[in-house]
Amino acid sequence: MRKDFSDKSSDNPSKRGEKKPFAKTAVKKEEKKFSAEKKFTSDTKKGSKFPMDKGKKTFEEKPFSKKSAAPFPKKTRKKFSTDTAGPKEFFNKKFLKEEDTTNGIYSPEEKQSDEIRLNKYLSHAGIASRRKADELIKEGRVKVNGEVVTEMGHKIKPKDEVEYDGKTLSLEKKFYILINKPKDFITTVSDEKGRKTVMDLIRAAYPQMKTRVRPRLYPVGRLDRNTTGVLLITNDGELAQKLTHPSSEIQKVYHVVLDKKLLKEDFDKIAEAGVVLEDGIAEVDEIAYPNPKNKAEVGLKIHTGKNRFVRRLFEALGYEVVKLDRVFFAGLTKKDLPRGRWRFLNEAEVRLLRHFTH
Repeated sequence: MRKDFSDKSSDNPSKRGEKKPFAKTAVKKEEKKFSAEKKFTSDTKKGSKFPMDKGKKTFEEKPFSKKSAAPFPKKTRKKFSTDTAGPKEFFNKKFLKEEDTTNGIYSPEEKQSDEIRLNKYLSHAGIASRRKADELIKEGRVKVNGEVVTEMGHKIKPKDEVEYDGKTLSLEKKFYILINKPKDFITTVSDEKGRKTVMDLIRAAYPQMKTRVRPRLYPVGRLDRNTTGVLLITNDGELAQKLTHPSSEIQKVYHVVLDKKLLKEDFDKIAEAGVVLEDGIAEVDEIAYPNPKNKAEVGLKIHTGKNRFVRRLFEALGYEVVKLDRVFFAGLTKKDLPRGRWRFLNEAEVRLLRHFTH
């Protein structure tokens, strides 16, 4: 007998196992998922160099910007607003990417493969900067193969023997030490009055160098006796000369504490290069209040190497500098380096220094 299914109404397709509505729902879900993946992918591709898992929100932060790695924008004399959160970040930014900061000593060896000028050889040997080496040559204190050389621009070959004050020289290994200088230390190799120098702080560094002859280290630039902060010590005469030469315009950031609040009109005068000192107009790159609630604290970014510039700048406006701390110098900071401590620079930091001088 033939069964008649006509009495089963098509208005109830689920009873007949009809799956079309469910199939449509599944398709819609897949389409929705695909569109979400597509949207997320297109959103994260913009300006991002990070790898991403398709369809998975692996990060929410904005793409890394090189601007965040620099202490300030390149524009000069930009005046920060005194009532915003901007100045609060003045000393909180990471001026360097976090590299390997272990105590490993990075010391690139100098190799002489061709003729070089005698003054450059003396600089590489750690005797003095090239300019100072020229003076030593003029004074007749340098010999090449037993003969006194006073000629400027004299070139030597790799096999030549060079003597300075009777001592035979060789191209020594270079060392780079960063110090967080404390107060009451003189920034010099020795002091006639017997006062403490920054060289007293790094005595323990010499045994770690493991060199046959003790390298001639010296501070790069000067910090006043009562000025604290970042200081570089090295025996790389050529690099030291470039870092201190005015043409290099090496950037420095100082944290200044005054004896009283810095008035807004004086703040504006400094920012707009309106202060005149005995050696010219006092130009700064940027000025800010690190702590808007304490107007006696000031952040100052400069590139000049004039003597006692920061102190003279505020003294000209009737302020006394109570504390002066250098927090940034040529890409180097005192991050994780307590006052009075030192460490060797790593390879990335040495390369950064050389980048600043090119």
